[in-house]
Amino acid sequence: MKILALDHVQLAMPAGGEDKAREFFVGWLNFEEIEKPPELKKRGGVWFQSGGAQLHLGVEENFIPARKAHPAFLVDELDGLISRIKSAGYEIDDSQPPLDGYQRAHVFDPFGNRIELLEKI
Repeated sequence: MKILALDHVQLAMPAGGEDKAREFFVGWLNFEEIEKPPELKKRGGVWFQSGGAQLHLGVEENFIPARKAHPAFLVDELDGLISRIKSAGYEIDDSQPPLDGYQRAHVFDPFGNRIELLEKI
């Protein structure tokens, strides 16, 4: 047995945050919303995809944002993306030291979850 690929990453969000999630992940990070299976829709939350990366946001009753644990997404044009996200007022930490071969920054979704954005250089 071996792991073949990563299917998706799930982050938590508070109940009723679906519209805020759509605004951030579709409007600013250019994900597309994908349909949740009918039996899971009643739980709330929302799912997104961009390229081969899927991100699921699930409702957590006693929600606490993930300030350390995070998904990392490869992007192009990181500087422009960060500039756009900053102009929208979202929290950004672009003080991270570079990783060999990458420029990077951490952004925080509307719920305070940390997301790493990486661009190969």
